[in-house]
Amino acid sequence: MNWTAQNIPQQNGKLAIVTGATGGIGYETALALAMAGAEVIVAARNPQKGRDALARIAGHRPAGKVRFEEIDLASLASVSAFAERILAENRPLDLLINNAGVMAPPTRKTTADGFELQFGTNHLAHFALTAKLLPALRRASRPRVTNVSSLAHRAGAKILFDNLQAEHGYKPWPFYQQSKLANMLFTFEMQRRSDAAGWGLLVDAAHPGFARTDLIANGPGANSLQAKGSRILSRFLSHDSLGGALPTLYAAASPDASPNGYYGPNGFYEMKGPVAPAYIAPRAKDAASAKRLWEISEKLTGVRWG
Repeated sequence: MNWTAQNIPQQNGKLAIVTGATGGIGYETALALAMAGAEVIVAARNPQKGRDALARIAGHRPAGKVRFEEIDLASLASVSAFAERILAENRPLDLLINNAGVMAPPTRKTTADGFELQFGTNHLAHFALTAKLLPALRRASRPRVTNVSSLAHRAGAKILFDNLQAEHGYKPWPFYQQSKLANMLFTFEMQRRSDAAGWGLLVDAAHPGFARTDLIANGPGANSLQAKGSRILSRFLSHDSLGGALPTLYAAASPDASPNGYYGPNGFYEMKGPVAPAYIAPRAKDAASAKRLWEISEKLTGVRWG
């Protein structure tokens, strides 16, 4: 499909939260939603980068309002404080885009709560955030949650239930793959539970393909073999941040996006190209694994749903 940011329906009156929106795909997502009239909360951990992002968005003269709210997804206390501020506004939350992520630190790192950094940031923090914001989402007439996954959820990816926190051996790429597969399992289990409990959510996911962002360039795994290989391949197989954001924007805003939908580029190996339904690995559809991961995530984060 030839779908661009110009196809986003008017978002006037809607409130959207985008995590990790001070740069890259998150920034392009926040900008496009603001241009379409949404009120957008740029949620990230660095206030200076937040101010810079707001200034850049303001330069485009968006139709919607944009503001920054601090959240550190490597800290459940920060996640809770952010959610409490949002809930205190007593407003409907129309759209939550769980975009922020960490990719392939070369050595094992942990969050403030002792979780392996990628699993804790990419999955557990967004699991807890979405649970805490569920009352605000349920106030909206047609609430939507979009989780940003990755091509990395595919071949080789598995949930290491016996070693979730990499305490018995750490390798950067398998634990990144685990976190991205967790995003997919979380998506489908949330839709199942929403349908069963009447939460009224449309839950879907997207991946950016191979986008030229600072996730690799400036991340903790910047000198890893995968990062160096990615920089070489990017000359031929990647697209820019806006191209990478289009699947997320389609998942978040298109009236044609469906519950349990998964969207990405439709070019070679889904690395770049126009938006289309994306390939879902068989492990991502395993309902038993999704249920097990959900229950473990509740225990680890201390949050309860519904």
